[in-house]
Parts: sequence; structure tokens; C-alpha cells
Amino acid sequence: MLKAAVLAATLSFACATPAFADDPWPNEEGDYVQVGMISVEDGHDLEYMTHMAGQWRKGQDFAVAQGWITSYEILVNLNKRPGEPDYYLITRFPRFADKAEAKKRDEAYDAHMKMTVADAQAGSAARAKYRTVMGSQMLRALVWKK
Repeated sequence: MLKAAVLAATLSFACATPAFADDPWPNEEGDYVQVGMISVEDGHDLEYMTHMAGQWRKGQDFAVAQGWITSYEILVNLNKRPGEPDYYLITRFPRFADKAEAKKRDEAYDAHMKMTVADAQAGSAARAKYRTVMGSQMLRALVWKK
């Protein structure tokens, strides 16, 4: 157990420090990976996937076209155990937006989606009747150096 903790601390230190001239690590930091965990009530999968194929996909495709995210995907949990989500929503992005850029992105997104904040909130509330956001994780990919 201690060995795993030391390895985890070493890896996080290596990923957080600037590169040194004699950097021995064979990898470097890649995209951030946001993982949303979603549970859907029985009988509502088609309704949820229809939403995802429409409004959600439209927004994600716009974000890819703008360069805000590099990719996205949906994973389904085929061997779900009690307490686990049905779906994992994966979004990869290279960097976080600062405050000014985030405001510009929000305005561009709202204009593209042709919806107000109130519209988005109402849609989320409607989906909450059959969908539960169980949580999320923020990960960072490690990629091999070339």
C-alpha cells in the first residue's frame, strides 16, 4: 500500500514539475479528461440518448470546431453493478479557459445553441426526472514522448 502511495506521489510530482534538461520520464502531460457519470431510470434510455444525439451532440461538435475540446464520447456500462452509472460522458480538452475566455465561450455557445440560461436550466430540470448526475472525475492523460 505504501509503495503504491509513493509511486502515485512520484508520478504526480513528475507531472507537475517543469521539464528538466535531463528529464528521464518517457511521457508528458496530454489533454485533461472530464468524466461525467450518469444514471438513467429504467425505460428512459432512448429518451436520454435522443437528447444526447441532439442538443448535447450539437454543443459538443461546436466546441470541437472552436478548438475548445479535442474530442468527446459516450461509454455505456455493459456490466453495471449496483451503485454504478449507466453512462460515462468523456470530454477531452487541452487547457482551461481563463475568466475572459470563458465568458466569450459562453456567449458563443448560447448563440450557437439558440438558448438562454433559463432554457438550459429548464431542459436540465426536465431530464432530472429520469437522469441522475452521479458525479465526475477530472483526469489528465499521459502521452508518450516522441
